[in-house]
Amino acid sequence: MIKHSIRYFLNKPIRAIWDSELSKWWYSATDVVFVLTDSKNPRIYWNAIKRRNPELNTFCRQLKLYADDSKKYLTDVIDETGIKKLGRILRSKNNIEFEKWLDGSLDPIDEQSKKKAYGFYKTELIEEHEIGKTIALQKIHAYLFEGLYPFAGKIRTKTISKGGFTFANGDFLPQVLKDIDKMPDNTISQIVDKYIEMNIAHPFMEGNGRATRIWLDLLLKDRLKKCIDWSKIDKDDYLSAMKVSPVDSKPIFNLLNGALTDDIDNRDIFMKGIDCSYYYEEEE
Repeated sequence: MIKHSIRYFLNKPIRAIWDSELSKWWYSATDVVFVLTDSKNPRIYWNAIKRRNPELNTFCRQLKLYADDSKKYLTDVIDETGIKKLGRILRSKNNIEFEKWLDGSLDPIDEQSKKKAYGFYKTELIEEHEIGKTIALQKIHAYLFEGLYPFAGKIRTKTISKGGFTFANGDFLPQVLKDIDKMPDNTISQIVDKYIEMNIAHPFMEGNGRATRIWLDLLLKDRLKKCIDWSKIDKDDYLSAMKVSPVDSKPIFNLLNGALTDDIDNRDIFMKGIDCSYYYEEEE
């Protein structure tokens, strides 16, 4: 087993684990039952369904998944074929949308990019002297979105805005990025300030947040031997803090500083971080 994941369907988490021998994902059976039925007791519901439909055992096994206490426990998991069969048994109103979500067809660019992001963990794409610089962010963005966006890794020339906030003017962006590169980044306070400025710059037409959060973690690892455990940061809290960060850096500083961990070589923390990062970008 090489990676754990947390996926989100209708803002509800589904734990998953990758089976390297069979090259497929297994999903928590109780999590799937919960998102399809809204049952208050999905474990009891699942056990009852499994007893009544023994053919489901063909598509099930037990693997260790993370629980809410951050420990691993043997858990019933089910593969994609079993999930589709389970959906037909449950006759949930969410079946069609869930199958689209499972196939990645609801947002193919995001799903393909996320798969690339998982693979970033084992790359040596960024050279040490590039960490914390715009060139590192360009390399990350190109890695995540190559073949998906024609502008992957390319600094935008147009001026863009989001939610009423206008990011750095496209005409002045090259100089803005040079100034950000020169910002000090030796303390957590300095690093957060640099992260905020890079977010205000928003160098790319799309995909800024996903690329910049990886860029931030590389910077933290190199300078402080720490990284962010993004699973500890609530989506709404993060988005609200980032929205006010150009005028008040304290909320995002407190969130990031409170989620720091020195477990920088933990692959599971990286994988959960990618899941959270992409979840932050999902539209409500």
